Amino acid sequence: MEEHNLTEVTEFILLGVTDLPELQAPLFVLFLTIYLTSLVGNLGMIVLTQVDSRLQTPMYFFLRHLAITDLGYSTAVGPKMLENFIVDQNTIPYHYCAMQLAFFLLFIACELLILATMSYDRYVAICRPLLYNIIMSQKLCRVLMAMSYLYCTFVSLLVTTKVFTLSFCRYNVIGHFYCDNLPLLSLACSDTHETEVIILFLSALNLISSLLIILVSYLLILIAILRMNSAEGRRKAFSTCGSHLTVVTVFYGTLIFMYVQPKSSHSFDTDKVASIFYTLVIPMLNPLIYSLRNKDVKYALQRSQRRLCNIFS
Repeated sequence: MEEHNLTEVTEFILLGVTDLPELQAPLFVLFLTIYLTSLVGNLGMIVLTQVDSRLQTPMYFFLRHLAITDLGYSTAVGPKMLENFIVDQNTIPYHYCAMQLAFFLLFIACELLILATMSYDRYVAICRPLLYNIIMSQKLCRVLMAMSYLYCTFVSLLVTTKVFTLSFCRYNVIGHFYCDNLPLLSLACSDTHETEVIILFLSALNLISSLLIILVSYLLILIAILRMNSAEGRRKAFSTCGSHLTVVTVFYGTLIFMYVQPKSSHSFDTDKVASIFYTLVIPMLNPLIYSLRNKDVKYALQRSQRRLCNIFS
């Protein structure tokens, strides 16, 4: 036993979503359907906002990057999760586990910043419409995205490096369906205090700062809408923000539910349910929300369908 404890871990075992045999097949079909829908929806949104001439605005530039991040973190987690349903023991090599954590953190952090940037974009569009094209210039949009990706890469590499420089020399079973911070820290046999503080600080900083930008932006938008005399103007303003506000509510609601829980009710099983929602379900919902609630996207889809029909007819 003592010799086993000193053995360096070279791979981890992922327990997956459930160990009940009767649920393996139906859950595999369900999550495969969700992942493929997410894949098609987000790839479609990326292509559509790239090729359609009427969607070449800052709002759809950010929407394209939102689809990229949704595709990124769902793909970092989804395929390995699905594999767990069809193999007896789902192992993941040590370095692949580190890569999965790094890519997941990169894209999930980017999603926070992109949603905050999109709320600022909506604020400028509604509260400063005459200056919109000057403020939200193509150069500024690209700089904001480049800074977001660079910052999130730094955060991802820092956290992943801190987690995987810990010693893992005993139990190597991760009670989750992907390599996440908390389950990995629970397996470490060296002091995790410094790593936990860094993760807590960065998580709080990213979550609170991005949420604060969103709340302030929408407070100013609400004040501007209430000052409008035209009912039609109010309706247009609300419809402009509707899709983004729905996405923000679902995404942040899930994260807050997951992290703001009393310790007495907190468990890895609860984390699994919340993780399934924001790693697979939300990336599937986002393109659906924007395509169903947004007239520009719906019209762009119709134009693309007509072009395809003309090509193949």
